[in-house]
Amino acid sequence: MAAIDPTTLIPHRPPFLLLDAIDDLEPGLRAAGRWRVPVDLPILAGHFPGRPVLPGVYQVESIAQLGAAAVLADERFAGRLPLFGGVDRARFRRQVLPGDELRLEVELSSLSTRAGRGRGHARVGDAIVAEVELMFVIAPTA
Repeated sequence: MAAIDPTTLIPHRPPFLLLDAIDDLEPGLRAAGRWRVPVDLPILAGHFPGRPVLPGVYQVESIAQLGAAAVLADERFAGRLPLFGGVDRARFRRQVLPGDELRLEVELSSLSTRAGRGRGHARVGDAIVAEVELMFVIAPTA
C-alpha cells in the first residue's frame, strides 16, 4: 500500500498536524502511520531549554489523529468529526527527542454511529515510547 496523505482524511493542518503519513489502513478498524518530530517544533524551545523533549500530550494527539483517520476512512462517517471524549491509561516509556520518528499504530475496539474507543501506541525504533486508550464522540461538522 502506498502511503496516504493524512490531510485527505482528517481536517488537521499545520501547525497542529502531527501525522506525516498513513502506511496501513483498515477503515473503521485500525491504522499505522508515522510522524517525524520536527527539530524546529516551537514548543520544544521551552520544553526544555537546552534539552528539548516532546511533551506526552503531543504523542497522544498524534496517536489520536491516526485514530481519527481510521474512523473517517469508513464511509459511514463521511462529513463527521471524531472528538476526544477521554484518555485512559496513558503511559510514557521513554523520552522522544527532536528528529525522532514516531511509528504509530491504533486499533479501534468499538465504534458506533455516535462514539467509539481505541488503543494505540507510538514507537521510536523498536521501543514503545507511549501507549494510550482513547474514547471519542463522533460529531457532525456543521
